[in-house]
Amino acid sequence: MSHTAQMILAGLALLAAVYGIAHLRGVPRRRAFPAFAVLWGLAAAVNLWVGVAHAGYALAEEVPVFGLVFAVPAALAWLVLRGRG
Repeated sequence: MSHTAQMILAGLALLAAVYGIAHLRGVPRRRAFPAFAVLWGLAAAVNLWVGVAHAGYALAEEVPVFGLVFAVPAALAWLVLRGRG
């Protein structure tokens, strides 16, 4: 499995954890979504930094990957929020 796919799966796992904890604590998803978005944005940014600083990729190569890695879980989080918020 590619590293990009692993990162997207990690984002989906974080989404499930954040929304799950929010549900257990009685917190509405609309309040949990910003926490997920910030945490996932930081994780995706760290992934970008590692790709550029340690894996030898150019920033121009990593930015589209960052967009995909961040957008897929964030879009799903937003869709879940809109569907049941």
